[in-house]
Order: sequence, then structure tokens, then C-alpha cells
Amino acid sequence: MDTLKDKVVVITGAGQGLGAAICKTLSEAGAITILTDIQVKGLEQTEKSILASGYTAKSYVMDVSNEESVRHVIEQVIQQFGKLDVVINNAGVDYTKAVDELSLDEWDRVMSVNLRGPFLVSKTVFPYLKENKSGHIVNIVSTASKRAWANASPYHASKWGLLGLSHALHVEGRQENIKVTAVIAGGMKTPFLLDRFPDIDTNLLQDPKNVADTVKYVLLQPDETVIPEVMVLPMTETSWP
Repeated sequence: MDTLKDKVVVITGAGQGLGAAICKTLSEAGAITILTDIQVKGLEQTEKSILASGYTAKSYVMDVSNEESVRHVIEQVIQQFGKLDVVINNAGVDYTKAVDELSLDEWDRVMSVNLRGPFLVSKTVFPYLKENKSGHIVNIVSTASKRAWANASPYHASKWGLLGLSHALHVEGRQENIKVTAVIAGGMKTPFLLDRFPDIDTNLLQDPKNVADTVKYVLLQPDETVIPEVMVLPMTETSWP
């Protein structure tokens, strides 16, 4: 895929942060961006911004943890646009709590969004990509999939799992000419961190646009090449040596 022009790209967690940055970056590269999120307000803002810039975008409210919600949205996308080329599994949640303070509902929610979600979305789109004998699934992982720190046990478990799922999908996908990439992102200046840690030193974080540019780079590799895993860190990343 040497161009993103008119490629139909579904992005989860598109309402803010990295998801919104990916939508903007890929729209500017010519893609038709399909924005999905469970948060309506942010979703509408991202879509409005892209449309105001003269690009093509369509938003859908979607709960990545709900199989029927995912299936319904993907079917709508196929019906309206006639195809699906790329999926970016970006939606994610976290709770900053010690393991003995976490509720079972909190554990389950992190797992349902961060790991069940990418599985459901990938499982749903796989038949369409197989039929087309092409396509690309990009999973936004984290340095939390490579090491661990305190008070983030479900996040680590979900991201380690997502990295494993990505490589498993990569093995299966290559047989069908489907590419799968895990983009391991270091800390970013997004609400995901800034809202929970207002005192965080932003000098230690990277602009989400940098990660979005990496996603674009991965998607623009020649047809005969796939990047299974890539890590993108701030120069001053503290969660990775």
C-alpha cells in the first residue's frame, strides 16, 4: 500500500488523544476515516474537525467490548463504503490502583476494552479482509507490554495480552495477505495521562502526532513488506530504559 488515498480506515477510541491524532493524520494522507468511540461528544468533535478541513470522515458510536455493537458498525461501514482496508485498534482504559484495591468490575472493564475489544474488532473484520486478500490491522500497544510498574496490573495484563494477540494475528494474517502490526507507544501528551496525572512532567512525553505519523509509516510500506512490531518512545521516556 503505497498510498492511503481513498482507503477506508476504521479507528477505535477516535474521540480524543492518540485516536483523534491518527484520524487527522490519516485523513490528511487521503484516507476515508471511520471514527468510532463510546464517547459521543469527543467523537463528534473529531469528525467536525476533519470535515472542516475538507477531508472525508464518518463517525459511529461503538462499544468495542460488545460483539453486537462491533458487528453492527462494521456492517454499516461495508454497506456505505463498499469495503474496509485498515483497522486501528486504539481504544483503551486504565485504573491507577494497587491490585488489592481494584474491584472485579474495574479489572473486567480494562480487559474488555483493551484486549477483548481488539479481538472482537479483528475477528469481525477478518472475513472481509480475507475476501479482499488484503488489509491491515494495527494494534496500539504500550511500553506496559514490555515491563511493569506498580498500580497498573490490569493495564499490564491487557497490553501484554494484546502484544501476544497481535503477533498471533500476524501469523494467521500473512497466510491471507493481511498485515498486522503492533505499535508500542511510549508516554504521550494525551488526556489518557494528563487527566489522571495533572502533575506529570510533560517534557517527558511525546506529541501523539509522532505516534500517528508512525502508524501512517507502517501503513505505507510496500505490499511485499510488513512491520510486525515497532516501538515509538519520547527521547526522555521514563518507562523504558
